[in-house]
Amino acid sequence: MSRAPAGKVRLQKYLSEAGVASRRRAEELIREGRVLVNNAIVDELPAFVDPKHDQVIANGVPVKPQRHEYFIVHKPKGVVCTNRDPAGRIRALDLLPDLPTRLFPVGRLDADSTGLILMTNDGELAERITHPRFGIPKTYRAEVRGQVSADLPAAMKKGVHLAEGKAQAGEVEVVHASRQRSILMITLREGRNRQVRRMLARLGFPVKTLKRVQIGPLSLRSLPVGAARRLTAKELNTLRKELEAITPASSVTRPRRSRSPLNPRRKQASAASSKRATRREKASVAVRKKITSSNKPAASERESQPPPKRRLIT
Repeated sequence: MSRAPAGKVRLQKYLSEAGVASRRRAEELIREGRVLVNNAIVDELPAFVDPKHDQVIANGVPVKPQRHEYFIVHKPKGVVCTNRDPAGRIRALDLLPDLPTRLFPVGRLDADSTGLILMTNDGELAERITHPRFGIPKTYRAEVRGQVSADLPAAMKKGVHLAEGKAQAGEVEVVHASRQRSILMITLREGRNRQVRRMLARLGFPVKTLKRVQIGPLSLRSLPVGAARRLTAKELNTLRKELEAITPASSVTRPRRSRSPLNPRRKQASAASSKRATRREKASVAVRKKITSSNKPAASERESQPPPKRRLIT
């Protein structure tokens, strides 16, 4: 993946953080030719923008950066960590007060898990927290069936083989152990899907309850279940200092596969690129004319979200 030039950010990231749409939907808008940068249609990726100097228009509406917001949510069981849920379930987003900006969860907890969720529109900070190469610690309280063996902490730290590879825990502490149940505090520096549940199930101890209690220096403290609050300035500064102090692990460079010049996919991509160039020339004039001739901005096509069934905090 190519890096952004100095002073610029990826266009889809800029659109997402401005509340236009999710990053994936923003990529679709760009490819559909519905985004202009300095009055020129941009319909190919990667694309970059200077937030301080470039003018960006999406769906006929000027895009302006929004103030970064940071919230901690104490997620109850049954709440989902997605901003779009066709089933109409309560989302972590619904636990926040009404805000003029679009926030998203940093990492996810499955519906059956509870605990700390960080909600923000700061994409750069979110990436540093969730990307495994930064190794931000996340601590969970897991209750399992049965009495765990004395060697379970060492086994989890050594690594458990899952479908996508070996998963490891950073620290494991047995807080309580009896015949009926055991309670463990587990710290991860990875971010695999349902990692704690899958590791413990593989070792023969199905999880009864799982709660995330800490992300880096952030904790729930006395925040009630279902409630949300803004991060304090001290918490945010401490989090940023911890992120800045971490040296990201070097990524492994994988050899690229050689591609045949007769690959039909490459031919199709080349033909599509030519069509896009022609379409861009024709559409650019039409779009600019439409925007300048109308004093009424078109309605922004932000993602439609089902109304919350209930709001646990206002």
